[in-house]
Amino acid sequence: MTDIAVALASPDVLARARKIKLFLMDVDGTLTDGGVCLISATSPDGAATVSEMKVFNAQDGQGLSLAHTMGIQTGFITGRSSPAVARRAEELKVTFVYLGQAKKTEAFEECMRKAGVTEEEVAYMGDDLPDIPLARRAGLAVCVADGVPELRAVCHFTTRRLAGRGTAREVIELILKAQGRWEEAVPLALA
Repeated sequence: MTDIAVALASPDVLARARKIKLFLMDVDGTLTDGGVCLISATSPDGAATVSEMKVFNAQDGQGLSLAHTMGIQTGFITGRSSPAVARRAEELKVTFVYLGQAKKTEAFEECMRKAGVTEEEVAYMGDDLPDIPLARRAGLAVCVADGVPELRAVCHFTTRRLAGRGTAREVIELILKAQGRWEEAVPLALA
């Protein structure tokens, strides 16, 4: 994200971003492009198996790593149960991981309680209808650029990037720049 994107953020969005201590997000359609790739195979004994493949953006990974380094807790709340998501969360030291959440409100509340934050200190990013209840509660509600209009209508900020193309990184940069901590974060980036 460029400084132009921060300059284009409204004063209200920047004020909200300054308060963020916890960044929660959906996965499919935010950290991925929304595609679900199921791979079927047959084991030697003839049993059918199905595996799932996900593609994650490396810039999102760097952003989530920087958030962790800078003391911003992160979390995934997603409707699908996916070993790939659990693995990526572990690699990036994501604080909270809630898989298989048909309704996300209980997980959202548990994350806030465990993180010791208020709603105004939470950013939430989503792309679709199940994300609306959380967006309505979050201090900074974010919709990805290609998210559904119904969600976009209740969010404070819409990313410039499309789903799976660095949206989490864009939001983390926005938060850290609004907090005046981006320049401090940059030299802490690890490969």
